[in-house]
Amino acid sequence: MREMLTPTSAIAGMGMDAQVALITDGRFSGGTRGASIGHVSPEAMEGGPIAAIRNGDIILIDIPNRAIQAKLTDDELKKRLSGWKRPKSKAPGGYLYRYARDVSSAGEGAIL
Repeated sequence: MREMLTPTSAIAGMGMDAQVALITDGRFSGGTRGASIGHVSPEAMEGGPIAAIRNGDIILIDIPNRAIQAKLTDDELKKRLSGWKRPKSKAPGGYLYRYARDVSSAGEGAIL
């Protein structure tokens, strides 16, 4: 799970932190500003629904009820995910490769 301080800083630096929400399967530090929704699980890397999102899709964010929903029909979501392929790991070997290969989803505790 990548740290999202760089993208949230860029959004804030452009003065758009009141208009833009960042939705990610990544994580946040204490320096994050604006609407930032992280730890979405299952992750895009696992083929979760976030992997199907495209530029221009409408996302409903209900902060008081802690809910988020993509305005996609079930058929459209299935269609998009049917063509999804897991990206190749960027870790060539060693501990990072083992971690990427063996650790479960963050929604399950990111354990071996």
